[in-house]
Amino acid sequence: MRQLDPQTPVLVGVGQASDFLDRPDYRQLSAVELAASAARAAISDCGVAPRVIAGQIDTVVGIRQFENSTPVAIAPLGRSDNYPRSVADRIGADPRRAILGVSGGQAPQQLVTEMAGAIARSASGVTLIFGAEAISTVRHLATAEGRPDFTERRGGQLEDRGYGLQGLVAETETVHRIVGAPSRYALFENARRARVKQTRSEYALSMGQLLEPFTAVAAGNVHAAAPIERTAVELATVTERNRMIADPYPRFMVSRDQVNQGAAVLLMSIGAAQELGVPESKWIFLHGHCDLREKELLARPDLSTSPAAIAAAAHALRVADVEADHLSFIDLYSCFPIAVSNVCDGLGLSPADPRRLSVSGGLPFFGGAGNNYSMHAIAETVVRLRSAPGSFGLVGANGGYLSKYSVGVYSTRPVRWRDSESGDVQANLDAAPSVLSTEMADGWAVVESYTTTYGPAGRTGIVVGRLEDGRRFLANSIDGDVEMQNLLADEQPVGESVFVRSGRAGRNLVAANEEAMVELAEQLP
Repeated sequence: MRQLDPQTPVLVGVGQASDFLDRPDYRQLSAVELAASAARAAISDCGVAPRVIAGQIDTVVGIRQFENSTPVAIAPLGRSDNYPRSVADRIGADPRRAILGVSGGQAPQQLVTEMAGAIARSASGVTLIFGAEAISTVRHLATAEGRPDFTERRGGQLEDRGYGLQGLVAETETVHRIVGAPSRYALFENARRARVKQTRSEYALSMGQLLEPFTAVAAGNVHAAAPIERTAVELATVTERNRMIADPYPRFMVSRDQVNQGAAVLLMSIGAAQELGVPESKWIFLHGHCDLREKELLARPDLSTSPAAIAAAAHALRVADVEADHLSFIDLYSCFPIAVSNVCDGLGLSPADPRRLSVSGGLPFFGGAGNNYSMHAIAETVVRLRSAPGSFGLVGANGGYLSKYSVGVYSTRPVRWRDSESGDVQANLDAAPSVLSTEMADGWAVVESYTTTYGPAGRTGIVVGRLEDGRRFLANSIDGDVEMQNLLADEQPVGESVFVRSGRAGRNLVAANEEAMVELAEQLP
């Protein structure tokens, strides 16, 4: 290692924690306590006395929890006003800098990359990054008598970077009942089905085949929320238990957010690692990395793909000077099938790849640990890389709605720190022509994508369409319009002609034809 700059960053410790409601050792841990448990494990993993490491940590970084990811989010059991420092207190650290990252599943990988770069610039010597969710416990105990109070008034220095929601949700999407992730991803998924020209049953089975290996990985993971191996047919078949959430997604294919999980990673410079006595067998190098952002939903040239995610993976591999075929371990963010298949399409990976495409088990099966899932993926990747020295692993982390993508390529092989030049790649993505859209649409149009969401209040049809002049719009089917409901349930609604009319509340309504729109006009807002 003498030829490497002593400020070269290395990942030296990883840790995970979990807390299950249905087990005898259930501890009712808060998110702070879960993160602290994972942080202790990461510190212990580096092979040096924990108190020695804790005293050297100069920076702590917390992944933002779901209960603090939007301005309207609430914490029924309370939360810390300085999550990173609350965790630091529990492990005996007193860092000079505490950071709370922005929302999004890209955050773990993006922050590992950022903080590795900070170490390379001598802005940090030892950094601890962690995240946790206690969503299961919060939901389980929110209305219970004698429920715990997780409120902490810690105070102190905190670099709160905000929610990071700019460009993720437009008001017109909310008006058209596109709320939450399933409906948005379903629009992308159905656009992809049209592109690959598969029938409904063929595509449903292909999604099941894509995710079946994930269930096998989750079944062997002690921290998995749903460690049950399932077949492709079982995943794809709609039943009372595997109910439809948003066409084409039944419940088993949707990210599982009811989890109690935490994960952490410890980074430091080679110089610090040598001074502290961290064995070289623990060192993991970040060979390649990239962070990119997609256009807003309605501006995207092609709803069936995310060029940003593909470009991020390809560029990270280029920086690492590694071909996708040479990777031994892969974890692709899997909140919904298209988040995986999109990168597979771009990199030429087969869904049946014998390496499997997850080291943790994926978000529907391991668990969608809020914004922190990919921290678990990094931890699992590190363990595998140490067991196969010289091999390479890739972690792809997705945020928003195929909106933000961060990639890391890891190995035990020593390498100097390399900047990714992600800015040049981002500039090329930004330069691609955007689709013009309109909030108010009237006249004949063509269906570009669609979904039907299912909930306690019934079904809601959502259409992305194109007017005759090419402008894109959002619309909802009219309640009680059986003909339109049947059209959206047909074998392939994409490409079908529909009639759209704007309403006074800014909500467009769509019908199978102009006559149906007139007959149902009294329902217009």
